[in-house]
Amino acid sequence: MSNIVLSDIVASVSELKKHPMRLINQAQGNAIAILNRNKPVFYCVSPNMFEYLMDKIEDSELAKIIAERNSDEEIEVDINDL
Repeated sequence: MSNIVLSDIVASVSELKKHPMRLINQAQGNAIAILNRNKPVFYCVSPNMFEYLMDKIEDSELAKIIAERNSDEEIEVDINDL
């Protein structure tokens, strides 16, 4: 079974153990796919990228809430009643 690696930069767990900061510096803020026996086991991301991803997740969750509320029944309101 093949695995999809979602990063242009890959390193082994052993390489990460030996030289973690060198790998991080070489990545220049991009994600690093960490492989164990040629299979991705996790991704190492910079704080900026992690914050960006968390913002995207939050935006997606807010979009779902908006979609749910837009599908609710409309209520007619007279401007004079406000």
